[in-house]
Amino acid sequence: MLLHGSQTNQHSAGTGSNMASTGKIAISRPDPPVIGKVNHHSIELYWDINNSYERSGPATKWFKFSIEEEDMKTHVYGTIYSGYSRRHVVEGLEYSTSYRFRLKVTAYNGEYAYSPLVSVSTTREPMNGEHLHRAVNMNDEEAVVTILQTGHVKVDIPDKLGFTPLMVASQKGYLRLVELLVERGADVHQTNGSGKNSVMLACFSGHLDVVKYLRKQGVSWESRDKCGCTAMHWAADGGHVKVIQWMINDGCEVDARDRRLHWTPLMRVSAVTGNTDIARCLIIAGAEVNAKDSNGKSPLMVAALNNHEDLVRLLIESGADCSITNEYGISITEMAKAFNRQNVALILEENKEERRLSVR
Repeated sequence: MLLHGSQTNQHSAGTGSNMASTGKIAISRPDPPVIGKVNHHSIELYWDINNSYERSGPATKWFKFSIEEEDMKTHVYGTIYSGYSRRHVVEGLEYSTSYRFRLKVTAYNGEYAYSPLVSVSTTREPMNGEHLHRAVNMNDEEAVVTILQTGHVKVDIPDKLGFTPLMVASQKGYLRLVELLVERGADVHQTNGSGKNSVMLACFSGHLDVVKYLRKQGVSWESRDKCGCTAMHWAADGGHVKVIQWMINDGCEVDARDRRLHWTPLMRVSAVTGNTDIARCLIIAGAEVNAKDSNGKSPLMVAALNNHEDLVRLLIESGADCSITNEYGISITEMAKAFNRQNVALILEENKEERRLSVR
């Protein structure tokens, strides 16, 4: 807070209409308002602390006080308070901004006098969640520490999307920042609006070092988002082989099913990316190639419908059953043709022919 003790001589004194004819000033020049509490959005002013303008007799004989604020651009004064109180709090101010005020005392007969000006600046804006999230996004460890040390910002305060600072740092792969936030009490189990926690976000983004650290902090592979997806589902969507291999070695289930469609991670690959490296990794770890979802579709069906030719070949090589039909009894080849997946249909027919010849 900057308190400016300097006072101007502008408008040193004035009286009502009787001053010119009498030559007398009935009201002594008041002292400037005294500065009380100041923060980033308000300034407390009080005056007449010595009771110079004693209230006596009927209220109609009392002195009236007005606080006027100077417009710093036009230097025009505007009244922001008028009454008989000896205190006023000016609110709704801008932070880190200078303001100037003066006191006007008016007698019952209309005579008045102005005090000298007093200047005061509001304080800096206090640290808040936006400051913390900005520092995290910029990977500014020093700023994060400074903000948290103020005690004004909670370490798990979410942003507008429901992401905590730890979630953001995990998604971006800022390992040191992740460690720093956890050391200061960040909840590794906290979830966002869709139910994802920090390790799911790190798995999707492929930040293995962050995944390893969060696991050491007790994050469970059993955790699920609101759709029932596990970290393995999100790792499969992200397409990071090294992350998935480490998760498998760490005991993460490869055939967990979500709640909506009962999709396994392999089904997600078949539906979303068609990534054969990820699919192969899951299959080697024991993923069921003939699992069926809530609609009776297998990974091969889903891959065929999404025109993932290489994945279709891999699934067939890995033992996927080409004779499986959906809930309506429609075969995979028929479905591929119906959706104009001609190349996939050709792969399926070639496989059928190869099997027929091998039986001979």
